[in-house]
Amino acid sequence: MDNIDTKEKIKQLLTEKAVVKQQIYDNTLEVFNLIKEVLKEIEIDYNSQLRGVDKRVRLVYTDRGKYEAELKVASDLLIFSMHSNVFEFDRDHNIWKLSYVKDNVLNSYCGIINIYNFLADSFKYNRLEDLGYLIGRIFVNREFHYFVEGKRQMGFLYNNFGTALIDKQSLRRIIETAITYALEFDLLVPPYDVVKIASVVQLNTKIENAKLQTGKRLGFRFNSDDVLEENN
Repeated sequence: MDNIDTKEKIKQLLTEKAVVKQQIYDNTLEVFNLIKEVLKEIEIDYNSQLRGVDKRVRLVYTDRGKYEAELKVASDLLIFSMHSNVFEFDRDHNIWKLSYVKDNVLNSYCGIINIYNFLADSFKYNRLEDLGYLIGRIFVNREFHYFVEGKRQMGFLYNNFGTALIDKQSLRRIIETAITYALEFDLLVPPYDVVKIASVVQLNTKIENAKLQTGKRLGFRFNSDDVLEENN
């Protein structure tokens, strides 16, 4: 009897949860391909408006493969990265307060597309120790419902989840918000105590390869209020 129950349980998990996860993966990949289309459109649109402006501030879109794409905006680099797995939220997450999730737990499973902000020079000069920041995450479920979690203006209220369907218009809004955030998120001088001591090897490395560790908030910690909460 126990063996039969175990087989039925496995069959149920495969035909329900596992199938849903595969569907979510397909949805997330479809959304990620839409992001690539929007990034290309943004590149063309903004560059047409920047004619006659310093070429170094032009936008440059690059397809980095199935799960990655980047958009260079002046000295900033936005990297969009899709995770190949599907995730569930921890029990303390605000998502569990929504009736949309309470009514069907399968609605809570999501694919994730991360948005990172790096300095373009970090890649140009191969500064491997430079820092980048996760400024936003797009969550997509089996029904193409979504929400965005991120730094301050990058975040949308969780209660949109279950009503908002992701499309090219919403993706453009998300991407343009990420661009605005990156451009306004300035590079700060690192605290003196962080850089006051250097070894010969470090100095030689810096001289030869310009590998002084750089990041927009090097030496500063992000506080919890940097992440937009629902009550904001």
